[in-house]
Amino acid sequence: MTDTDPFGRAIFDFQRDELEEPLIQRDGDEAHEHPMRENYFGELNSTSGERGRWLVSMLEGPLLDIGAGAGRDTLYFQEQFETVAIEVSEHLVETMRERGVTDARRADMFELRGTFERDRFRSALVYGTQLGLAGSMQGLRRFLGDLAFVTTSDATAIVDCYDPEREETADLLGYRADPTPGLAYRVMHFEYDGAIGETLLFRLFSPDRLREAAVGTGWDVAEIRRSPATPHYRAALEK
Repeated sequence: MTDTDPFGRAIFDFQRDELEEPLIQRDGDEAHEHPMRENYFGELNSTSGERGRWLVSMLEGPLLDIGAGAGRDTLYFQEQFETVAIEVSEHLVETMRERGVTDARRADMFELRGTFERDRFRSALVYGTQLGLAGSMQGLRRFLGDLAFVTTSDATAIVDCYDPEREETADLLGYRADPTPGLAYRVMHFEYDGAIGETLLFRLFSPDRLREAAVGTGWDVAEIRRSPATPHYRAALEK
């Protein structure tokens, strides 16, 4: 493992009770402490709030958990059916394995066609707003097409994002406005224990932009669920 992954290393250290200092999200002079226990180490089950009940009702196996973090959701779903968890960070893959994830793999979410065979999964979970790392409408279409390739003809998928058409989105750290309706950017990086991570560029898509990007990929946006107090939303996709 290298020290060029402050995000993954902080979560790895947190898992081992060896956290040296807070994990920081930064954009220029603005910085926030990134919450880890509530974001990555909670427990998912069929009775753990509206989110948990909804995910359990929407997903079937085999499941691909994309950007699985510390394996919070995978740990529940692998007890129900085959679940494969992927992360681009070696630290996060090792964290998941230490926590009991049985099939944690290092893989890039934007290289699915080269990683898995056609029709490999019955459903997919892409939760954590990493969908925005597609970077553009074209990148989002390409990702959705690749996700369609590795899932069955009757597959479902759950994705999430921040809606740039909500006023509160402008309060997000790293927010950048865009004159195009339904689109914006978010720019930030992570810092931990003296290491500075690469700058992350997120494209923020409104639900209508997600629907537009899905056209021709094999997916339809079947349902949108919003968080009442935040600009965050979840989308259920169906073939």
